Amino acid sequence: MKVAVLGATGWIGRHIVEEAASRGHEVIALVRDLASADLNAAALRRFDLLDGSQELAEAVAGADVVISAIGGRAAGNHDIVARTAQRLLAELPTARVDRLLWVGGAGTLEVAPGVELVTLPDFPEEYKPEAVAMSEALAVFRGTESTVNWTFVSPAAEIFPGEKLGTYRIGGDELLADEQGASRISVSDYAAAMIDELEAGHYPKQRIGVAY
Repeated sequence: MKVAVLGATGWIGRHIVEEAASRGHEVIALVRDLASADLNAAALRRFDLLDGSQELAEAVAGADVVISAIGGRAAGNHDIVARTAQRLLAELPTARVDRLLWVGGAGTLEVAPGVELVTLPDFPEEYKPEAVAMSEALAVFRGTESTVNWTFVSPAAEIFPGEKLGTYRIGGDELLADEQGASRISVSDYAAAMIDELEAGHYPKQRIGVAY
Protein backbone atom coordinates (compact mmCIF):
# COMPACT_ATOMS: atom_id res chain seq x y z
CA MET A 1 0.00 0.00 0.00
CA LYS A 2 0.94 3.64 -0.38
CA VAL A 3 0.89 5.11 3.12
CA ALA A 4 1.17 8.81 3.90
CA VAL A 5 2.46 9.42 7.43
CA LEU A 6 1.69 12.78 9.02
CA GLY A 7 4.08 13.59 11.86
CA ALA A 8 6.67 11.27 10.36
CA THR A 9 9.66 12.85 12.12
CA GLY A 10 8.21 12.43 15.61
CA TRP A 11 9.22 9.61 17.94
CA ILE A 12 6.23 7.39 17.22
CA GLY A 13 5.96 8.57 13.62
CA ARG A 14 9.52 7.48 12.84
CA HIS A 15 8.84 3.99 14.17
CA ILE A 16 5.67 3.75 12.10
CA VAL A 17 7.54 4.83 8.96
CA GLU A 18 10.25 2.24 9.61
CA GLU A 19 7.78 -0.56 10.34
CA ALA A 20 5.68 0.17 7.26
CA ALA A 21 8.73 0.40 4.99
CA SER A 22 10.17 -2.84 6.38
CA ARG A 23 7.01 -4.64 5.27
CA GLY A 24 7.21 -3.34 1.75
CA HIS A 25 4.70 -0.51 1.95
CA GLU A 26 5.46 2.64 -0.04
CA VAL A 27 5.74 5.37 2.57
CA ILE A 28 5.11 9.03 1.83
CA ALA A 29 6.53 10.98 4.77
CA LEU A 30 4.86 14.34 5.33
CA VAL A 31 7.32 16.65 7.10
CA ARG A 32 7.66 20.34 7.89
CA ASP A 33 11.37 20.53 7.03
CA LEU A 34 12.63 18.46 4.12
CA ALA A 35 16.26 19.26 4.84
CA SER A 36 16.25 17.70 8.29
CA ALA A 37 14.09 14.66 7.51
CA ASP A 38 16.25 11.53 7.56
CA LEU A 39 13.65 8.81 7.04
CA ASN A 40 13.34 5.43 5.36
CA ALA A 41 10.56 6.62 3.09
CA ALA A 42 9.91 6.27 -0.63
CA ALA A 43 9.01 9.95 -0.82
CA LEU A 44 9.34 13.07 1.31
CA ARG A 45 6.77 15.83 0.93
CA ARG A 46 6.69 19.12 2.77
CA PHE A 47 3.46 19.68 4.64
CA ASP A 48 2.88 21.96 7.62
CA LEU A 49 -0.46 21.83 9.40
CA LEU A 50 0.06 25.42 10.52
CA ASP A 51 0.49 26.67 6.95
CA GLY A 52 -3.01 27.41 5.72
CA SER A 53 -1.81 27.87 2.15
CA GLN A 54 -0.90 24.20 1.71
CA GLU A 55 -3.42 21.80 0.24
CA LEU A 56 -3.87 18.49 2.07
CA ALA A 57 -5.04 16.80 -1.14
CA GLU A 58 -1.74 17.65 -2.80
CA ALA A 59 0.27 16.37 0.15
CA VAL A 60 -1.46 12.97 0.24
CA ALA A 61 -1.91 12.55 -3.51
CA GLY A 62 -1.56 8.90 -4.53
CA ALA A 63 -1.83 7.54 -0.99
CA ASP A 64 -4.21 4.72 -0.12
CA VAL A 65 -4.11 5.43 3.61
CA VAL A 66 -3.07 8.26 5.92
CA ILE A 67 -1.55 7.58 9.35
CA SER A 68 -1.57 10.61 11.63
CA ALA A 69 1.03 10.71 14.40
CA ILE A 70 0.68 14.35 15.38
CA GLY A 71 0.54 16.00 18.78
CA GLY A 72 0.84 19.44 20.30
CA ARG A 73 3.36 18.84 23.08
CA ALA A 74 6.48 20.13 21.31
CA ALA A 75 5.03 23.52 20.43
CA GLY A 76 2.43 23.67 23.19
CA ASN A 77 -0.38 24.02 20.64
CA HIS A 78 -2.64 21.20 21.78
CA ASP A 79 -5.66 22.64 19.97
CA ILE A 80 -4.08 21.44 16.73
CA VAL A 81 -4.99 17.84 17.59
CA ALA A 82 -8.78 18.02 17.37
CA ARG A 83 -8.57 20.52 14.50
CA THR A 84 -6.39 18.09 12.54
CA ALA A 85 -8.87 15.28 13.14
CA GLN A 86 -11.66 17.50 11.82
CA ARG A 87 -9.61 18.54 8.81
CA LEU A 88 -8.59 15.03 7.83
CA LEU A 89 -12.11 13.67 8.14
CA ALA A 90 -13.46 16.55 6.06
CA GLU A 91 -10.81 16.72 3.35
CA LEU A 92 -9.55 13.17 2.80
CA PRO A 93 -12.64 12.09 0.82
CA THR A 94 -12.01 14.83 -1.75
CA ALA A 95 -8.37 13.69 -1.87
CA ARG A 96 -9.61 10.18 -2.72
CA VAL A 97 -8.23 8.71 0.49
CA ASP A 98 -10.84 6.70 2.35
CA ARG A 99 -8.81 5.34 5.27
CA LEU A 100 -7.23 7.03 8.28
CA LEU A 101 -5.29 5.53 11.18
CA TRP A 102 -4.77 7.81 14.18
CA VAL A 103 -2.09 7.63 16.88
CA GLY A 104 -4.19 8.25 19.98
CA GLY A 105 -3.37 8.60 23.64
CA ALA A 106 -3.81 6.37 26.67
CA GLY A 107 -5.49 9.07 28.73
CA THR A 108 -8.79 8.47 26.93
CA LEU A 109 -8.88 4.79 27.95
CA GLU A 110 -11.26 3.82 30.75
CA VAL A 111 -10.13 2.46 34.12
CA ALA A 112 -13.78 1.89 35.05
CA PRO A 113 -17.00 2.27 33.04
CA GLY A 114 -17.16 5.91 31.98
CA VAL A 115 -14.00 6.89 33.91
CA GLU A 116 -11.08 7.95 31.71
CA LEU A 117 -7.51 7.53 32.88
CA VAL A 118 -6.85 11.26 32.45
CA THR A 119 -9.48 12.11 35.09
CA LEU A 120 -7.67 10.26 37.91
CA PRO A 121 -6.07 12.49 40.59
CA ASP A 122 -2.62 10.94 40.12
CA PHE A 123 -2.54 11.38 36.34
CA PRO A 124 0.76 13.22 35.61
CA GLU A 125 0.02 16.93 35.32
CA GLU A 126 2.59 17.47 32.57
CA TYR A 127 0.78 15.04 30.26
CA LYS A 128 -2.74 16.24 31.00
CA PRO A 129 -3.04 18.87 28.22
CA GLU A 130 -1.95 16.29 25.65
CA ALA A 131 -4.40 13.71 27.03
CA VAL A 132 -7.28 16.19 27.02
CA ALA A 133 -6.46 17.11 23.41
CA MET A 134 -6.61 13.44 22.42
CA SER A 135 -9.93 13.11 24.24
CA GLU A 136 -11.25 15.99 22.17
CA ALA A 137 -9.98 14.32 19.00
CA LEU A 138 -11.65 11.05 19.93
CA ALA A 139 -14.92 12.94 20.38
CA VAL A 140 -14.47 14.33 16.86
CA PHE A 141 -14.10 10.82 15.45
CA ARG A 142 -17.06 9.45 17.35
CA GLY A 143 -19.27 12.31 16.26
CA THR A 144 -18.27 12.48 12.62
CA GLU A 145 -20.46 11.74 9.63
CA SER A 146 -17.42 11.52 7.35
CA THR A 147 -17.18 8.58 4.97
CA VAL A 148 -13.54 8.05 5.99
CA ASN A 149 -12.87 4.63 7.50
CA TRP A 150 -10.94 5.61 10.64
CA THR A 151 -9.29 3.69 13.48
CA PHE A 152 -8.07 5.43 16.65
CA VAL A 153 -5.21 3.42 18.16
CA SER A 154 -4.39 4.14 21.82
CA PRO A 155 -1.14 2.86 23.32
CA ALA A 156 -0.82 1.52 26.85
CA ALA A 157 -0.39 3.94 29.76
CA GLU A 158 3.39 3.61 29.38
CA ILE A 159 4.90 3.60 25.92
CA PHE A 160 8.66 3.24 26.09
CA PRO A 161 11.77 2.75 23.90
CA GLY A 162 12.29 -0.95 23.37
CA GLU A 163 12.75 -3.76 20.91
CA LYS A 164 9.86 -5.42 19.12
CA LEU A 165 8.69 -8.56 20.87
CA GLY A 166 6.08 -9.27 18.23
CA THR A 167 3.30 -9.90 20.72
CA TYR A 168 0.64 -7.65 22.20
CA ARG A 169 -3.04 -7.58 23.12
CA ILE A 170 -5.81 -5.50 21.60
CA GLY A 171 -8.69 -4.13 23.61
CA GLY A 172 -11.46 -1.59 23.21
CA ASP A 173 -12.12 1.36 25.51
CA GLU A 174 -10.80 -0.35 28.63
CA LEU A 175 -7.19 0.25 29.70
CA LEU A 176 -5.29 -3.01 29.32
CA ALA A 177 -2.95 -4.04 32.13
CA ASP A 178 -0.96 -7.15 33.01
CA GLU A 179 -1.29 -9.31 36.13
CA GLN A 180 0.87 -6.87 38.08
CA GLY A 181 -1.37 -3.97 37.08
CA ALA A 182 1.16 -2.46 34.65
CA SER A 183 -0.08 -1.07 31.35
CA ARG A 184 2.91 -1.02 28.98
CA ILE A 185 3.90 -1.31 25.32
CA SER A 186 7.17 -0.59 23.55
CA VAL A 187 7.06 1.97 20.77
CA SER A 188 8.30 -0.74 18.40
CA ASP A 189 5.41 -3.07 19.19
CA TYR A 190 2.96 -0.17 19.08
CA ALA A 191 4.17 0.61 15.54
CA ALA A 192 3.84 -3.07 14.64
CA ALA A 193 0.27 -3.09 15.95
CA MET A 194 -0.51 0.00 13.88
CA ILE A 195 0.79 -1.59 10.67
CA ASP A 196 -0.96 -4.87 11.52
CA GLU A 197 -4.23 -2.94 11.63
CA LEU A 198 -3.28 -1.14 8.42
CA GLU A 199 -2.97 -4.51 6.70
CA ALA A 200 -5.86 -6.35 8.35
CA GLY A 201 -8.46 -3.62 8.82
CA HIS A 202 -10.20 -5.47 11.64
CA TYR A 203 -11.42 -2.37 13.52
CA PRO A 204 -13.22 0.07 11.21
CA LYS A 205 -14.57 3.27 12.73
CA GLN A 206 -13.65 2.42 16.29
CA ARG A 207 -11.03 3.00 18.95
CA ILE A 208 -8.74 0.22 20.06
CA GLY A 209 -6.08 -0.02 22.76
CA VAL A 210 -2.76 -1.85 22.45
CA ALA A 211 -0.71 -3.24 25.37
CA TYR A 212 1.30 -6.24 26.48
